[in-house]
Amino acid sequence: MSLFRATARRLGPTRFLYRVGPVLVPLDRIVSRLTRGRVVALGLIPSALITTRGRRSGQLRDNPLLCLPDGDGFVVIGSNWGRPGQPAWALNLLADPAATLTMGGAAVPVKARLLDGDERARAWALLVAAWPGYVTYQTRAPGRRMHVFRLEPV
Repeated sequence: MSLFRATARRLGPTRFLYRVGPVLVPLDRIVSRLTRGRVVALGLIPSALITTRGRRSGQLRDNPLLCLPDGDGFVVIGSNWGRPGQPAWALNLLADPAATLTMGGAAVPVKARLLDGDERARAWALLVAAWPGYVTYQTRAPGRRMHVFRLEPV
């Protein structure tokens, strides 16, 4: 693991990243678009750009997020940095599970499925292994359950 990646993982659960992270998302979105999904989250964590359709506006929305390969699909989590509300992209997936995942410059149409039970527990363990900050994020948002999705290529 690179020094930068190790440092990012240590910063994950800190108050600093809680405050600064959401401010960096628009910059990350721009970098992701300019590099056609080749660089997301500055390459520090396994990431992708997810494009969902706004549940109210109907407009396409891009969001950078941690994304892990899982068999023939991917898993993602709606952490919203541990804030009380669900992230808009996760609510968009609940309204319309069709999305596009852009990773390494390749866009893949996917269908999202909200995980529960043992499937969710297994995906949660994978996600926490990649980004331990999710444990802290969950304690910061005790009133909500973070949505964990499986994204399957269509």
